[in-house]
Amino acid sequence: MIPGGGQPNMQQLLQQAQKMQQDLASAQEELARTEVEGQAGGGLVTATVTGAGELRALKIDPKAVDPEDTDTLADLVVAAVQAANENAQDLQQQKLGPLAQGLGGGTGIPGLPF
Repeated sequence: MIPGGGQPNMQQLLQQAQKMQQDLASAQEELARTEVEGQAGGGLVTATVTGAGELRALKIDPKAVDPEDTDTLADLVVAAVQAANENAQDLQQQKLGPLAQGLGGGTGIPGLPF
């Protein structure tokens, strides 16, 4: 029930839910197309991921390659990928956060979960 004793407008609720689904799908498509980078070792290693977290590229400066110390290179690669993924998560929060907030109590109708 809504305040004042009336029934919720189910058609309006369905339209709102459909719009939220469309907005969410659109944001997810944008995330899949958008690329962010993360760097390590002062830019010696750069990882590029999509906003959805897919690794697209890895650039390694030749200065980072020491055949006697591959462990350091591996650490730089891991750090660059982690940094890129953190940037992707930040982008996801920016794009999807407002939509997710709309899922909890967006109708203004007490007791309705969406």
